[in-house]
Amino acid sequence: MTTTSDSFPRRHARTQRFTLGAPRSFTVAPDGARVVFLRSGSGTDRANSLWVLDVDSGTERVAADPRTLLDGADEDLSPQERARRERSREGGAGIVGYATDRDVELASFALSGRLFTAELRAGTARELPVPGPVIDPRPSPDGRHVAYVARGALRVVGAEGEGERALAEPESENVTYGLAEFIAAEEMQRSRGFWWSPESDRLLVARVDDTPVRRWWISDPAHPERDPQHVPYPAAGTDNADVRLFVIGLDGSRTEVVWDWARYPYLAHVHWSAAGAPLLLVQARDQRSQLYLAVEPDTGATRLVHADEDPVWLDLFPGVPCWSPSGRLVRIADEGGARVLAVGDRPLTGPQLHVRAVLDVADEDALVSASAGEEAEQPETGEVHVYRVSERGLERVSHEPGVHSAVRAGGVTVLVSATPDRPGARVQVLRDGKQTATIASYAEHPGMSPRVTLTQGGARRIPCAVLMPRDYHGDTPLPVLMDPYGGPHGQRVVAAHNPHLTSQWFADQGFAVVVADGRGTPGRSPAWEKAVRDELAAVVLQDQVDALQALAGDFPLDLSRVAIRGWSFGGYLAALAVLRRPDVFHAAVVGAPVTDLRLYDTHYQERYIGHPEEQPEVYRRNSLIDDAGLVDAAEPHRPMMIIHGFADDNVVVAHSLRLSSALLAAGRPHEVLPLSGVTHMTPQEEVAENLLRLQLDFLRRSLAQPRKQA
Repeated sequence: MTTTSDSFPRRHARTQRFTLGAPRSFTVAPDGARVVFLRSGSGTDRANSLWVLDVDSGTERVAADPRTLLDGADEDLSPQERARRERSREGGAGIVGYATDRDVELASFALSGRLFTAELRAGTARELPVPGPVIDPRPSPDGRHVAYVARGALRVVGAEGEGERALAEPESENVTYGLAEFIAAEEMQRSRGFWWSPESDRLLVARVDDTPVRRWWISDPAHPERDPQHVPYPAAGTDNADVRLFVIGLDGSRTEVVWDWARYPYLAHVHWSAAGAPLLLVQARDQRSQLYLAVEPDTGATRLVHADEDPVWLDLFPGVPCWSPSGRLVRIADEGGARVLAVGDRPLTGPQLHVRAVLDVADEDALVSASAGEEAEQPETGEVHVYRVSERGLERVSHEPGVHSAVRAGGVTVLVSATPDRPGARVQVLRDGKQTATIASYAEHPGMSPRVTLTQGGARRIPCAVLMPRDYHGDTPLPVLMDPYGGPHGQRVVAAHNPHLTSQWFADQGFAVVVADGRGTPGRSPAWEKAVRDELAAVVLQDQVDALQALAGDFPLDLSRVAIRGWSFGGYLAALAVLRRPDVFHAAVVGAPVTDLRLYDTHYQERYIGHPEEQPEVYRRNSLIDDAGLVDAAEPHRPMMIIHGFADDNVVVAHSLRLSSALLAAGRPHEVLPLSGVTHMTPQEEVAENLLRLQLDFLRRSLAQPRKQA
């Protein structure tokens, strides 16, 4: 086995999948003069600095360098900050997030639990001495104060460091003010827990009480001298945290916001702008109904703005709901079999587009990201584009085939474009649609380009990516490696370069690699995504089988040697494949799988298969194991490699340990690779590198494949 430091697995791990050094987290000043962003100094540098681009001149400068601010010291992260980064899958270091005032002149951020601010025009940064460890500091819109969370309390300090004080302090060790609870951060895309008023005189603050939530112990068996971590985990069917909302003034006033908490316990989204009253989106626990509520800040009373119902479930989307500058409600809705943008009472898009997020809302238009809908003239497999949407129609902002996103303000758009023929992403700064500058990436070149074919397979036109070895020029059938995620919110078939690099590396070892996005994955239509309701296992597995068999007619696939690998939902799918369809799949690499669906969280699991007390049989048939052992496992036995991190607090290691016990009881061959100290992510360089190599070795042994240089 090759162990050279410049091998693809090592470079892939060292560069964090070739993302280090790439610019990200863009903010455009409202006058269009500045673009603020994060970027590390090289393709192997984890520490992000805060940068400012002058749009007119195209020059960049560093506004805050973490090494300078910390005098070269290593970062020291609190457990709360580590948990926040785990929820957001943040593997970087240095300045990993920041917030600005309304005019984008003052930025605040945390380093090693300390509070720093940067004056973006002057390019100077300094520390404000405050109690810590500091989490999520955010300037007031007028730039005169900075609010932040420390030890569960919401605190505020003047921008010059004066008047530091607590605005809300926890009543017990299970209470926090100003932080998102586990469910919000992991499943609702809500990573924050407080919001400034446009007038900068008060805040909306979430109070989270974890007392009702069941506690789990997460330990590190490799270090028995260490105390286990006591984690509140709301497993399906159990109690969630109690989440309330308060209006808290800088003068110490405090008013509770009132809605029907018992019926709508999930606080999914908060928006507060000058265009209208504070706007809330609250969901019922079954996620089949939700309310858009406007808040009267002086009294805490709420009034209904809009209500949604769906017999299957209601999804949440980035950027909405919000008010347009003229005060109309902006939302994304499933209407007429399509996912549309609605402004006020009027849908502005139709079935040609599948709207995925709202990026910006202006007086005359909205900027959205969307993929081709069911009635689009061209399928555009794996593409996501940016559109300007108005009452006059649609205009595509991104043009080359690929995956695009954007940030906009002050007539300036930052367009981020990943394409199949170019590594990484290109960042263009556009004014009135014309490029005025680019923001350079320092990311390393991967040293390879995927040989990928984007296509569709089977009667359901399942989006697929097929990757062949770069040195393959014959027609001899190759062993097949299915490499899916395959589940909700996890699109793998994308028209971009870097997402296919690992699949290409496996292909270069002598496999035909197939990635298939079946029903349940995002990007086509509401019906496509919701087809998995109550039948998660059967639907996603059948689509993998159908895609594989359809592609065999067009590609040299050896269907007598088919393996499957995946992580998280993909790990669940890989185990499902060899247990229930061993006639099709002959080996599986099973990474961090959910095996007993009762052990995963409320908001995710109950959305797709309901409440376990109401539908116990649905949970059983969709799980890999239950209290009696394996569920619906078929003959013959197929080899399985199970990989799991002991420190995983999202998909806890109990899933894999129970699967191994059930396999052992049934006499089924399998291997277990325990990862001490590793969470649901695998950021450790050596671990990430060797995981790829060990998977390859297992696949070669299991499929009796000849060895090639790795």
